[in-house]
Amino acid sequence: MIPQLRDYQQRAIVMLYGWLARNAGNPCIVAPTGSGKSWIIAALCEDILRQWPDSRILILSHVKELLSQDADKIVQAWPDAPVGLYSAGLNHRDVDRITVAGIQSIWRRPEECGKIDLAIVDEAHLINHSDSGMYRSLLKDLKERNPLLRVVGLTATPYRLGHGLITEGENRIFDGLIEPVTIAELVAGGSLAPLRSKLPAKTLDVEGVHKRGGEYVESELQLAVDTDANNAEIVRETISRAGDRKAWLFFCTGVEHAFHMRDELRQAGIPTATVVGDTPAAERAEILENFKSGQLKALTNVDVLTTGFDYPGIDLLAMCRPTLSPGLYVQMAGRGMRVAEGKADCLVLDFAGNVAAHGPITSVAIPKRKRAAEKKPVRKCPECDEIVAANAKICPACGYEFPAPERKPQIMALHGRDDIMGLEPSEMELRGWFWSVQHSSRNGLPMLRVDYDSRDFVRSISVSEYLCLMHGGFAEQKGFKTLRYLMRCSGIAARYPDAMTLGVIKNEDELRELAQLMNEESRSPAKVYCVREGKYYRVVSREWKVVEANGDAAAELGPDGAGEAPAAGSAG
Repeated sequence: MIPQLRDYQQRAIVMLYGWLARNAGNPCIVAPTGSGKSWIIAALCEDILRQWPDSRILILSHVKELLSQDADKIVQAWPDAPVGLYSAGLNHRDVDRITVAGIQSIWRRPEECGKIDLAIVDEAHLINHSDSGMYRSLLKDLKERNPLLRVVGLTATPYRLGHGLITEGENRIFDGLIEPVTIAELVAGGSLAPLRSKLPAKTLDVEGVHKRGGEYVESELQLAVDTDANNAEIVRETISRAGDRKAWLFFCTGVEHAFHMRDELRQAGIPTATVVGDTPAAERAEILENFKSGQLKALTNVDVLTTGFDYPGIDLLAMCRPTLSPGLYVQMAGRGMRVAEGKADCLVLDFAGNVAAHGPITSVAIPKRKRAAEKKPVRKCPECDEIVAANAKICPACGYEFPAPERKPQIMALHGRDDIMGLEPSEMELRGWFWSVQHSSRNGLPMLRVDYDSRDFVRSISVSEYLCLMHGGFAEQKGFKTLRYLMRCSGIAARYPDAMTLGVIKNEDELRELAQLMNEESRSPAKVYCVREGKYYRVVSREWKVVEANGDAAAELGPDGAGEAPAAGSAG
């Protein structure tokens, strides 16, 4: 195996072989931005052709920069590699046992590929979710030529906006995900640079901007965001926070916005250039070279430098492009995570509010899959048994008024609207807690809900966790373990020992009695520590103040530091 391979890259290949041996479908390797997907591809190609010399491999991508990277890494790893580059944009139409091809150039010419044994799709999340598109058309043709064709995907973001994971759906190409390493592991091991995010004074307002296909309408978004006042304030704050950072990358909402932001930066004395989709290849190459050499301090771009642009020196990202796509958000953030000499971290100025919308990049909320058209849900009136629409407020037959649904507490950022990494627990001081009974949306079983209320009245922070005491199995064991710990630390365990016995709760009424007991007689923690997971927070530890007999606070019981320290249930 090639000497450049790191342990997690080698692990990816071992896990891939294991998956292929156990399954008949197609896997996708999830490799964070900056983890070296091109090296994984290069090592895989060499290993396959050395073991099975007659094999033919096709590597597909949509961006010529990725094509060049993949081909270059293969040659670096294996100088005698039989590799051909097939891309109109790169002026090559060469086919070999390893062919690196642009999908736009090759999809109508499957006959030029010959019989392919393995197709590798770089940035596999771009394959259309429906049974159409260039990738699907080509892969279908290749499958007809070789029914034994296997497809392997690589991506940092294995989901599509509005369609969930790429392993879901009737038309899915990929049947399983292989995750050899996480962002947190790469940062801890020094393979990726950490991001530092700051919540700017200016947050772009997108109220009133319509959505189409699960994303903001680009023309409306640009009109809302691209104003002289916004651009001036963004540039002013960027300069004030940048310090001695040397390479700034701005993500903009449209072509005009990118040029307007460039002009604003230039007026402030910052050497800046712009790269957009129509930028001529020679001009683009010159701009990027000047940026890498330091002649340019800033680049503004729109939908161009989110994939395939590899410059480790970037140490400041300015997000001026609000997005509903977690994939685009992660791709933008990943531009600043390459490791470079003298670079401790990359500062992210999130003017777009993307961190608050999607969560830390280590635990992004995966977009939900759209449900197929189905009958409108209904419910039964408890007074007259009339079947009415689920959202009906009043029964049309008898006039019964349905109670208003319980409002979910507003989930605000917890010391972390700007916590883009999400690796360290956030501390929340409490004014109390409230116990109640809630039914599981999955199986309808009742469970205890604990709401932790912050002392931060301005942001109305509420974090919740759930104890499953009637679910059976591991969930119930975990619930009672947490309950025992909470009762002991809150000072009432000795008075109610029977309440902590596994299986003692037999019905919902007993569960409500337990909730009332905790509300009336228990002592809440002084603090909880949470980590953000997507849109919600998970409690990882709690801290109580130890009170002497005279009522004085004597010490603090450390974060889950005495006795059992169970992992908390899901928080929301």
